[in-house]
Amino acid sequence: MNSNFKSGAIAHAEAPQGLYRVAIVGAASLKGKEVAEVLDQRNFPSSEVKLLDDDQALGQLEALKDEITFIQSVRAEQFEHVDFTFFASDAESTRKNWRHVVNRGSAIVDLSYAIEDEPGAALRAPWVERQLGQFFTPQLQPGPAVVAHPVSIVLALLLSRIHGVRQVKRVVATVFEPASEHGQSGMDELHQQTVNLLSFQQLPKKVYDVQVAFNMVARYGQESNASLSGVHDRVLKHLSRLAENRLPALSLLMLQAPIFHSHAFAVNLQFENPVESKDVSRALSGEHVAVIEPAEEAPNNVNAAGQNDILVSILPDANDHSSVWLWAASDNLRVAASNAVECAEEMATARPRGQIQ
Repeated sequence: MNSNFKSGAIAHAEAPQGLYRVAIVGAASLKGKEVAEVLDQRNFPSSEVKLLDDDQALGQLEALKDEITFIQSVRAEQFEHVDFTFFASDAESTRKNWRHVVNRGSAIVDLSYAIEDEPGAALRAPWVERQLGQFFTPQLQPGPAVVAHPVSIVLALLLSRIHGVRQVKRVVATVFEPASEHGQSGMDELHQQTVNLLSFQQLPKKVYDVQVAFNMVARYGQESNASLSGVHDRVLKHLSRLAENRLPALSLLMLQAPIFHSHAFAVNLQFENPVESKDVSRALSGEHVAVIEPAEEAPNNVNAAGQNDILVSILPDANDHSSVWLWAASDNLRVAASNAVECAEEMATARPRGQIQ
């Protein structure tokens, strides 16, 4: 057990038997709403889910388990008696509040990446861990679980599944980034840019500082707080940590696409010897991956939205029989939220209720 987390003694009032108390910080965000939905869909054993966010979202009504509840402010006392806290907020909010959570004994699942380099924090992706035969060891007081970037999760799962059957020599991937990776503000700016372009008005550029409507870019403007190069570096960093150097090196290009939801992937796999598409299809098939046949509708951002599976089609390379293309799409918010909730489910196997001295 890491000493940084020993001080977070669990001193909880007893919850109903077999049930946990949960808090979602950033509950009004796209990620926060997705976490709440996945908790409900997977029947996470909770007696209470607190929805917390910044002042702008206070009092906002949200549906939760067929009930209407209010979003409350993020205050230290809100984390008393909480068993699991999901940080679906921006990184600044997570950095401001996560130690309050630790000091009150709650387990943490971070979707903001804010504390990924803190001592005791563990980068997690249960989908990939199961594929690679990595098993989570439950701890009484675990350090924060930081959910890996959804692009890293998707690529790690696909590559580990193929590489485990047929060795891959080289991988080249282009990933198309949706506006929802920048939260509601990114979605709103793409929408408003689209409307303004059609009415010949000036474009809002607060988020991207560049035109993204009807456009694809490999770099944001200089005034943008976000950075595609930063996303690129995080994806490669997380992929390396998840795969533990067991996968081939990846050449990656990140592009901002004029789409609202879901990542899209164009991945070229190069093998040592000629390969049949049907062999790649068999290797990919399994949990969380749906291989789409040529007669079916091809993966796209629209049909991937809301899906629990990564949708993949396999295309032969006409000029290289030792190469195939994958065209894939996955719901970025669902991938992140599903792995986050699975982290909490694994932590719950060793999570007591009541007081621990």
